[in-house]
Formats: sequence, structure tokens, C-alpha cells
Amino acid sequence: MNSKQQTVKLSDGHFIPVLGFGTYAPQEVPKTKATEATKIAIDAGFRHIDSASMYQNEEEVGLAIRSKIAEGTVKREDIFYTTKLWCTFHRPELVQFGLEQSLKKLQLHYVDLYLIHFPISLKPGENYLPTDENGKTIFDTVDLCATWEAMERCKDAGLTKSIGVSNFNRRQLEMILNKPGLKYKPVCNQVECHLYLNQGKLLDFCKSKDIVLVAYSALGSHREKKWVDQNTPILLDDPVLGSMAKKYKRTPALIALRYQLQRGVVVLAKSFSEKRIKENIQVFEFQLTSEDMKVLDGLNKNIRYIPGSIFKGHPEFPFSDEY
Repeated sequence: MNSKQQTVKLSDGHFIPVLGFGTYAPQEVPKTKATEATKIAIDAGFRHIDSASMYQNEEEVGLAIRSKIAEGTVKREDIFYTTKLWCTFHRPELVQFGLEQSLKKLQLHYVDLYLIHFPISLKPGENYLPTDENGKTIFDTVDLCATWEAMERCKDAGLTKSIGVSNFNRRQLEMILNKPGLKYKPVCNQVECHLYLNQGKLLDFCKSKDIVLVAYSALGSHREKKWVDQNTPILLDDPVLGSMAKKYKRTPALIALRYQLQRGVVVLAKSFSEKRIKENIQVFEFQLTSEDMKVLDGLNKNIRYIPGSIFKGHPEFPFSDEY
């Protein structure tokens, strides 16, 4: 099946498909599900696959991509693959090593986009979430500008086509943008963004700097207890969203995804259900009116599903500022 997807040009000249397939899953989900779901997504027409070292499923996602290439469904250049540098690899000498580890698991020669996953550094080592004997997170002190320079070297080495950031606030983006001797600016900032947290100010700032905003948790959240406040409302149950879904004869999820595309946001849709994966690609088949876009703008409540609790208390915690 040919991809029906649209793309947007990044500041470095590469193109990113505006709809991406998110591969994160809670730990209790068998890793093989990632292979299965990624294959379904590629068959359905998804060409943008988003993963991360932290998700610990890159072997499975890589297997799906390689099998679809082997059977002739896609070529490697048809796929836009994103991975992320985890917080324990922020020291400049570890940045390329982190990417090489991902490539080894994926069995690919390059990725299309490499992101700094979070602007907070953790103690290097085997554990993704290092803690002391009292269960407190062990932070590391690293200059993120030095981390960024190592990201630039990964691009120069051809290991990634583009580089960007994730979970950065305006101040942290400006720190990179204003860095003396900046070679490449971040092409995107991937953040939590949905109808209850529409990131309007951050979106405007990113647009003014030619940085693409990429939305994760665009359909709310998988509600994993480890990360998510269980008292938060379920986004897809919102009555306004429900009535709009009826009006357009679409699912609430499709309305939530379409909203992002029409405001110039690249959106990740995450599902391990074949029916929903195939449904989500229908986001290109309809348009919301400007009046309905305004109604959806009005749903913003600044509710964050992923509050980053493990990083709280750190001076660089990105979610304490307004944006």
C-alpha cells in the first residue's frame, strides 16, 4: 500500500511524515507486540516510526522494519525512524555510544532523527533509572550544550540524518539556540501535547524558530501507574470530543489527531490494536472547520498525563515553567 501521508520540511532540509506511529508500551506488554504492531502500522501506511532506547523494544521494532524491507513493502528510505538518547548517556563521550547501541539493536545503518529524550542527566550505568539506597533518583551534572555538540557529531558521522530534543521548555530550547558556535539547531521538540494540554505558547515559540513540535500522548495516555496520575480525566471520553466525533462520523481519536495536524503539529498515534492502527491513518480523509478548531482549543486545561515525577526537584525540571 502506498503511503497516503503528508510530510513537513525540517529546518535541515529533511522531511518528516506528519503522522507517526508510537511504539512505547508498559512493561507488562510482551515485547513481541512491538514487532507485530509495527508491521501492521507499516502495512496500513505509516512511514514514521517513533521509539527510544528507554522503551527497551528497539530489537523488536527493528525486526518489523527489516522484515517489511525484505518483503519489498518499503525501502529503508521510505521509513522515517526516530530514536532518543536516554538521560544516562548525556555525557558527551557517551552520546554516540548510545546511538550506536540503538543501531546495533535495530540492525540499521542510520536513524532519521535522534533526540535528547529529556533535559535532565542521570548517573551513567546499567540502570535506566538509577536510585540510591533510599530510592531517590541519582542525577548527574552535565552541560546540555556539550551533549548537543556530541549530537551534532552524530549527524556529521552520518549515524542520524537529523537531531532534535524532547521534553524541553522554552528556556532550555533557547539555551541550545543561543549556544556559541551552534552548528545545527534542533529540528523538533517532542512534547506531551493533546486537547487538555495544547501547548499553545510553546507551539508559537517553536514555529517562530522553525522548530517542529511533535506531539506524544496525543490521545491522552496509556495510564501506566508508574508515570500517570490515575485521577486525571480520560481524554477520549470528553463529551465535546464525543459529540464532534458523531458530527464528523469519525472516532474521538481521529478528531484528536486531526486537531493537531491542522495546527501544524506532527502527531504520534500509539496503539497495539490492528483495528485502531488502521483507523488512525484515516486522519487524512477529512478536515475540521475553523469553528470546530476553536471549540477544541477551548478544551485546554493544562492537564499533564506524564508529570515526570522521577525528575521533580531537579533545577532543570522542564515542566515547572509555564512553557
